[in-house]
Amino acid sequence: MTDNALDDDLDTTPPADHRFPCDACGSDFRFDPDARKLVCDHCGNTAELDEIPQARAMEELDLQTALEGELADEEIEETRTVQCNSCGAQFDYDPAQHASECPFCATPVVSDTGPNKHIKPRGVLPFAVDEKAAREALQDWLGSLWFAPGGVDEYARKGRKMNGIYVPYWTFDADTKSQYTGARGKHYYVNQTVTRNGKTETRRVRKTRWRSVSGRVARFFDDVLVLASTSLPKKYTDRLSPWDLSDLRPYQPEYLAGFRAEAYTVELDQGFEEAKVIMNRQIERDVRFDIGGDAQRITTLKTQVRDVTFKHVLLPVWMAAYKYRGKTYRFVVNGRTGLVQGERPYSAWKIAFAVIVAAIIAGVAGYFIALNQ
Repeated sequence: MTDNALDDDLDTTPPADHRFPCDACGSDFRFDPDARKLVCDHCGNTAELDEIPQARAMEELDLQTALEGELADEEIEETRTVQCNSCGAQFDYDPAQHASECPFCATPVVSDTGPNKHIKPRGVLPFAVDEKAAREALQDWLGSLWFAPGGVDEYARKGRKMNGIYVPYWTFDADTKSQYTGARGKHYYVNQTVTRNGKTETRRVRKTRWRSVSGRVARFFDDVLVLASTSLPKKYTDRLSPWDLSDLRPYQPEYLAGFRAEAYTVELDQGFEEAKVIMNRQIERDVRFDIGGDAQRITTLKTQVRDVTFKHVLLPVWMAAYKYRGKTYRFVVNGRTGLVQGERPYSAWKIAFAVIVAAIIAGVAGYFIALNQ
């Protein structure tokens, strides 16, 4: 689905603003993961999230309705975003930081793209790990890396501010029914006599007896999670799982206070294609389990998918980007569990030094072995 598909349903309301002034001093509130409330760093004033009117319940939206561009006006919002020309990330516009570097790749960002129209988030998983704890987790992880440049450790020790980002995801629900044909294999063993180099020996050889089978399996998929961002290395972001989606809250912009939010760049139809791949893998596992036996063959597999619904949700990630010799290395921390993943640079001189030391040790060991002989 493209933005153009949504144009007819858009109203002319101004872009959403995720800044919340303190009612005591006028400075901006931020959401504090520890206190689970809004906190003003300027005067210390706090506001309970309970004081804010409850958001809508996290109702699922019909996928086909969205793909046809027929979502109701209230499901679409307009926000102002900045786009990084280096990594392509789009994130919310903050006039106070708008000339700073991209939180995804550390490239300077100097201009904004203007309003961005998209499907509103339905759910948000609030940060539970604060910046201090995230930095400590990153420091421990970087310290465990062998052959990393000293500058990486120094980067973490300097206490450079990490960026709290709400990363966009799609979740999909679907009811599936599948029919299959295939074969169930049962292993058995026979004795075989073989002659090698003039010697005769008997060995047990495994064989498989196959029997044709057919059947049906059904599965309801709940919250199949698909990353809706292309700005982060997917293999690292996927490793931040598991996410405690049971603690998703109905979306309230107050959770975003003091954090940045990335706009989705994986469109809804693309996200569903990836979700189908995930569901098909699970359905195939279900079929193999249903076939049973010691081995399975699947000849045909036909699946009916019904009642497909989706949500746009935001999940919390702490980010750091470090440039080393012209290349950007990115680190991500799960904002709920503190799990760290990331790209790692290697120090050529440390590797060379280790090779030299290993060669010296091997040489000395060889020398003493030769003396003893």
